[in-house]
Amino acid sequence: MPNLALTVSCVSTIGIVAAISTFLAKHECNITDSAQFDDPITGAFFTRVSFKAPDAMDMDDLRGRFNETAAQFRMDWAIHDQATKMKVAIMVSRFGHCLNDLLYRWRIGALPIDIVAVISNHTDYQELVVNHDIPFHHIKVTKENKPDAEARIMQVIEESDAELVVLARYMQILSDQMCQKMSGRIINIHHSFLPSFKGANPYKQAFERGVKLIGATAHYVTADLDEGPIIEQDTIRVTHAQSASDYVTLGRDVEAQVFARAIHAHIHHRVFQNGDKTVVFPASPGGYASERLG
Repeated sequence: MPNLALTVSCVSTIGIVAAISTFLAKHECNITDSAQFDDPITGAFFTRVSFKAPDAMDMDDLRGRFNETAAQFRMDWAIHDQATKMKVAIMVSRFGHCLNDLLYRWRIGALPIDIVAVISNHTDYQELVVNHDIPFHHIKVTKENKPDAEARIMQVIEESDAELVVLARYMQILSDQMCQKMSGRIINIHHSFLPSFKGANPYKQAFERGVKLIGATAHYVTADLDEGPIIEQDTIRVTHAQSASDYVTLGRDVEAQVFARAIHAHIHHRVFQNGDKTVVFPASPGGYASERLG
């Protein structure tokens, strides 16, 4: 039986859950996991329902039949085949901790994605990427060629059919045009010291101020740079005994973990944008299982 997931967002009203459950039962679908959130501030309703459909069920036919229910509540909805891996393009500069972590999780199946391209403004990780049989695209970016370079980046994204772009410490600012065109499809990772410690070497600045918590934030990219809707965050404690180099190392560990969790949530359709915030549902049972050992 195919494992499917129905995602729905709409204006909150009575009867949504009942309508969804009734529809799935009518079509002999078995609900295996569900989560919902009713936002009393925005008046929006969000739900994600995992279910198994009969083997003979045609996906397009099921979607067509759900249109009537969706129209009744004016739903923004989709039915996803959970066996289908999302196509992802990774962008990286010279810090490789997030890239290496993603490649490892991808290799063991802990992050079930299809990496269709790695794009970089440097060649530091070309050999690493090519050795994983992944297309590597070196696109140098300067002040003079930035519009042309970004056009080439968009060409790679479009030609590879990438559904998601992840900025694995890609140290170039994307244009407003690209952010708008790829809205909800670009995830960035950075330290959580903003807005306190901006610019170069934020960990050194944090060390000099005696910071006791190091953190990381993963968010959707918007034209407001590092202020897009937050998907995932975490922290780790440090003490007076740690050096500035310790801060960097510990911070990179947190960044890699937070980044992977944010991507995991997105590719499993667990993230819903709710204005300037997000609703992130827990993973379904078995959602973190790896396909093989490392």
